[in-house]
Amino acid sequence: MATIVDCPTCGTKVEWTEKNKFRPFCSERCKQIDLGAWAEEKYAIPAVNLPQEQDEDNSSVQ
Repeated sequence: MATIVDCPTCGTKVEWTEKNKFRPFCSERCKQIDLGAWAEEKYAIPAVNLPQEQDEDNSSVQ
């Protein structure tokens, strides 16, 4: 039995098999839409703004 996944672009159910050359996408169109989104930098990993650490020399002098 083949694994069924959702197409990341349109949500259509897709069989994860070697016969599906576009997997995990359902079609060439959905694959190209996703590639275009990457090219336009629509996908990004959110940055975490950590507080800046003070230098040890500056923290003791006030």
